[in-house]
Amino acid sequence: MTIKDVIEIKDGSVFVKDKVEIRNMMDGLIYDAVFESDDKKRRSLFILIKEVAKACGAVPSSTQGLYESMGMKYPGFTVPAINIRGLTYDVAKALFRKSLEMKVGALIFEIARSEIGYTKQRPIEYSTVVLAAAVKEGFEGPVFIQGDHFQLVRRHYLSDPEAEGGYVKGLIAEAIEAEFYNIDIDSSTIVDLDRPTVKEQQRPNFEKTAELAGYIRQLQPPGIEVSIGGEIGEIGGKNSNPDELKAYLDGFKETFRGPKGLSKLSVQTGTSHGGVVLPDGSLAEAKIDFDTLRVLSDLARRQYGLSGCVQHGASTLPEEAFNMFPETGTSEVHLATGFQNIIYDSNHLPSEFRDEVYNFIQKEYAKERKKGQTEEQFIYSTRKKGFGPIKKRWWDLPTDVKDPIMKELEAKFAALFEKLRVADTADIVAETVKSVAAKKEIDFSLL
Repeated sequence: MTIKDVIEIKDGSVFVKDKVEIRNMMDGLIYDAVFESDDKKRRSLFILIKEVAKACGAVPSSTQGLYESMGMKYPGFTVPAINIRGLTYDVAKALFRKSLEMKVGALIFEIARSEIGYTKQRPIEYSTVVLAAAVKEGFEGPVFIQGDHFQLVRRHYLSDPEAEGGYVKGLIAEAIEAEFYNIDIDSSTIVDLDRPTVKEQQRPNFEKTAELAGYIRQLQPPGIEVSIGGEIGEIGGKNSNPDELKAYLDGFKETFRGPKGLSKLSVQTGTSHGGVVLPDGSLAEAKIDFDTLRVLSDLARRQYGLSGCVQHGASTLPEEAFNMFPETGTSEVHLATGFQNIIYDSNHLPSEFRDEVYNFIQKEYAKERKKGQTEEQFIYSTRKKGFGPIKKRWWDLPTDVKDPIMKELEAKFAALFEKLRVADTADIVAETVKSVAAKKEIDFSLL
């Protein structure tokens, strides 16, 4: 039996005749699509799988309605936004399994500009793999897929602002076409601290955010309001403060032309992406200024109607810290490296395979080794790049290796969902989010 036996095409739209059989087929369908060598056929397979997912009830959606509701009254939970760098299909399936078990609706799948490059996952692949996982696990409802840190790289912007701005616009267009209906713009990198006032320092940031937000609004499909995030404090810098928040959001409001602006705001509270690695390869204890998060989230909601503030770089925090995010009114928290660590450090990952990946990293990225780094520090800071170039080797790991690793991840997801209080949020998502299935044309001649 093939996919053509269990779907029907009417007026160019896909209808699924047998959802059970589609679920049984999905492992093979998504594998064939990801590793198809012909680019045009690969794209057609991706679009077909996504249309099948929508027909099965898993619909790419925007958090806009949910976040507008949070802006009016904070419901007491923090939305986890999870970056998946490797074993994406398996990890997404684990997330959907745990979401179904715990009735989690408030959950975002995301990938950052930098990750798209080094994990070798273009937006259309990432969104399709996530939706394929939803179908496989029988998940129905809004699926939130997000472009994280769509960032202006400072050195590139200063040398050629038009080219760097054009690159980010191209990435935005690619992501929206791939049905990313949540996009975080990060132009905090071009804040100019040499200017005399806080507002003038933030001006390059809020003006560029307003420009890119307007571009997003031009591209979004009819009936879909993309949820847009801004950022005022580059991750790893000094902590953000109320004056910066007000200067940025007031400036954005004055500059942006459109009915719907930002839904959330990323701030700096003391973390760094991936954590700080000590010479022996262990992580230094991370600290977050939760008072800053509380003050800024309250201000963002009360005065500007945003959902609240967003915390980046939090996945390596101790587990007991996560209950503080809902308590401080944080609307969203971004998590990545901690899950990567579980995969790499699992006793179930064969040591010979881990050594293979590390040897690849040492050869391919030797030039990235910083002066004074120990071997452990170099491997820890670089192993995120071990997923993309040898992606097929990861996908081809046997199930008796992958399944127990996924069980470890599921346990972590369950603990985080409890701490962030997103269990039983499926109902509030259903009430606040209107999912619109944007139809994509499939070139069936290539299939």
